[in-house]
Amino acid sequence: MTTEKKIARRKLSLLELAADLGNVSKACRVMGYSRQQFYEIRRNFQTYGADGLLDKIAGARPPHPNRVGEDIEQAILEHCLAHPCHGALRVANELALRGIQVSSTGVRGVWSRHGLLSRHDRLLRLEKASAERTVQLSEEQVEALERFSPEFRERHIEAHYSGDLLAVDTFFVGHLKGVGKVYLQSAIDCCSRLAWGRLYTNKMPVTAVHLLNTDVLPTFEAHGISIKTALSDNGREFCGRPDRHPYELFLQLEGIEHRKTRVKRPQSNGIVERFHRTLLDEHFRVEGRRTWFETVEEMQAALDAYLVTYNTERPHQGRGMNGRTPWRAFLDRIPANDNSQEDADRQTDQAA
Repeated sequence: MTTEKKIARRKLSLLELAADLGNVSKACRVMGYSRQQFYEIRRNFQTYGADGLLDKIAGARPPHPNRVGEDIEQAILEHCLAHPCHGALRVANELALRGIQVSSTGVRGVWSRHGLLSRHDRLLRLEKASAERTVQLSEEQVEALERFSPEFRERHIEAHYSGDLLAVDTFFVGHLKGVGKVYLQSAIDCCSRLAWGRLYTNKMPVTAVHLLNTDVLPTFEAHGISIKTALSDNGREFCGRPDRHPYELFLQLEGIEHRKTRVKRPQSNGIVERFHRTLLDEHFRVEGRRTWFETVEEMQAALDAYLVTYNTERPHQGRGMNGRTPWRAFLDRIPANDNSQEDADRQTDQAA
């Protein structure tokens, strides 16, 4: 007799003893079972007969009867891929608007089965999905990735030719005695790293417009090219109502597309931020200890002298620069036809 059959016969003996004694507790003490085990054995015997006394072999369990359907589970997974930062209650409410009834507990159950309980796990799933296939990410998805993923936030911005992308930003330089706060309005061509900078005592939109109109645009116009896109953060000096904001109106007048970082806080791309760090380490911290400045004009003269060195003499080791100066790279990557992307790509390949 096998072990399973011996156990089944012992369970049957327990049921017969309890019937003979008329006392479940005493029968359980004699046979070495608990009352809970007795009632479970009796229920299985009444339901399945003698087969109910055999111990069930451990294996895969069928889905829980209260488990959500496959169509609802798929809807939950698709929603958390499109909106990875939504909580369980928010997902349940959003699906209810689409006629899909599911509780927040049901949403968490689906997340638990797929390892998506934490927001970080759902963001990693979005990042993996976007890496495996070519998709067009929504503004909300890109914003979430930029906020929680350092790798995605610091990804390199591609610029194929001079004027393809101009990064602009505002940098707080410090306080000048008798003058007040001093700000730097800076612009840098993302393809060649050619940089411009001008100091102001405020960071109003008119200062950002003044830098473009006075320094940046004349450089491009002198070589017969135009600026395609300007990249800025969400600072008030750059962003506002398109029909009223001076900076927005100026870009529209010049036919320049305005591209903003999607994160809802002041943040720009790494190229211009790296330029600010270089200015701080190589110029402002040095000249601030070497020269006693009394006016912004004196600071601007020293900055202009440094920018000449930065643009025409200082070799760069950035991506695609190959040790060239920004001015050399700017000239090398001027497209033959400013309106022809094909010519621009050809000249980019030659420069590389």
